[in-house]
Amino acid sequence: MSKEIVVSVEPWETRVALLEEGYLVEIHHERPVQQRAVGNIYKGKVENVLPGMQASFVNLGLERNAFLYVADVSPRDEDGEEIPVSPRRASIKDLLRPGQEVMVQVTKDAMGTKGARVTTHITLPGRYLVLMPGVDYVGVSRRIVDDKERDRLRKLAERLRPKKMGVIVRTVAEGHEEPDLAADLRFLTRLWAKIRSRYRSGAAPRVLHKDLGLIFRVIRDTFGPDVERLVIDSRQEYDRVLDLLDDISPDLKSRVHFVENRERSLFDQYGLEAEVERALRRRVWLKSGGYLVFDHAEALTVIDVNTGKFVGTTNLADTVLRTNLEAAREIARQIRLRDIGGIIVVDFIDMDAERDRLKVLHAFTEAVKKDRTRWNILGLTQLGLVEMTRKKAGMALEETLQKPCPYCEGRGKVVSEDSAAARFRREIKAILRRSEAEALLVEVNPAVAAVLIGAGGASLKELERETGRTIFVRGSEDCHLEAMRVLRHGSKQEVEARALPVRPGQVIELTVEEPHVSNLWDGIARVEGYVVDVEGGGKLVGQRVKVEITKAHRTYAKARVVG
Repeated sequence: MSKEIVVSVEPWETRVALLEEGYLVEIHHERPVQQRAVGNIYKGKVENVLPGMQASFVNLGLERNAFLYVADVSPRDEDGEEIPVSPRRASIKDLLRPGQEVMVQVTKDAMGTKGARVTTHITLPGRYLVLMPGVDYVGVSRRIVDDKERDRLRKLAERLRPKKMGVIVRTVAEGHEEPDLAADLRFLTRLWAKIRSRYRSGAAPRVLHKDLGLIFRVIRDTFGPDVERLVIDSRQEYDRVLDLLDDISPDLKSRVHFVENRERSLFDQYGLEAEVERALRRRVWLKSGGYLVFDHAEALTVIDVNTGKFVGTTNLADTVLRTNLEAAREIARQIRLRDIGGIIVVDFIDMDAERDRLKVLHAFTEAVKKDRTRWNILGLTQLGLVEMTRKKAGMALEETLQKPCPYCEGRGKVVSEDSAAARFRREIKAILRRSEAEALLVEVNPAVAAVLIGAGGASLKELERETGRTIFVRGSEDCHLEAMRVLRHGSKQEVEARALPVRPGQVIELTVEEPHVSNLWDGIARVEGYVVDVEGGGKLVGQRVKVEITKAHRTYAKARVVG
């Protein structure tokens, strides 16, 4: 099976896609404002202990306290070493007390109103091995199927591992010899020593160790001999990837390719933008004419299979079987691509013949085997329902790229401001590539405008640096969150005259619409979507006042009340 990794790097977003046989099966996003916490290790402080829930809440210094369940608790001494606990001491109140400092690792990111999920059982993943300081155990990845190779790697790990520490041999270690595993283990043991030292030296809450960034996690966890190519469009990240591979897998350096950012983005060249949009839809069409419908609850996803426009060629049973077989393969791909976790129920079209049901279940199981995330298929019922579970460690694709729709009060979803701004940046760059205009004026929703402009105009300046043009962004409430209007393009003087509807010294009447977000003393008014910051206008919200424009900037103006 051919595999390829595509990495697109932009100042506001890094995206990594995994392709199998040319089909997109996984996509990962990383944004500076949305750093993930899974894999990070903290020195936390226990805030409260709840015997009724057999759990505690731990302050990590994050927005919300983390959840620590009793099964995930092993006490540690002052050096960070685990203290064995008798199985009979099962109560959380016997293990933890309020105010106690604990070393924990995040296993699941905060989602919605829930804080992160943490454990005291620390795991440190390397290239070939995973070090588990608190257990006395050796495991081998179940994806290594050759019994002789499994036995060889197990013996190697047994010989190399430190006393009272556990090791898991990763899939990528298959075929590698002792020097590679030994070097990996030395790195992990040195890392563990540093973490223990930091644990002893400072008060909680504090970060002891941060997991790698997205690109380097992919290199560590996914980029192996079974991947034919890794394509990246950033020269800086390309050089860093080669430096990393010098240390861990020099033989893979020839498979890394740098691609200049040409007329189209890397994701456009591979046709991935359309695939990502398809993965956000409720309905997904199959090549045969059938279709799938995805419905989500908080912990449950239901997938319905329909024949749609596919009428078959021979008989109903054959039509149903062919549709279900195609659906089984596509559902397995969509589950990975959308990163759906929790309970999943698939409603296949009813089949009368037992052999047909078994064929569909076998096809679905084989397709799901490609998924690296832990899953469990419980079987196929008489009604054609397949029940399965899949581990949920982070946000699903729709949670990453979308947010509840403010227009329909959460009954549907729209693209988030960050995602809309990222798309509009690409559209602006495409427009300017096709035009010789010196400047461009666009209008978007105010929430998206704030992201496009950035704090102190930093994001807008970066976009102007990349394009070599002057760009004006105007916010307008009547502009849909997912829409962008091009109001003017041409010379800088022409566009600026349209973009700035006011000038210093001008006296006009305005309605103060709302208080300033960060300075409640001031009020915000608008002229054709252009923001006017009215000094002292916070107490005049809802009133029409006469003001004098004192300063006019590209993204907003300052004014004072007169008369």
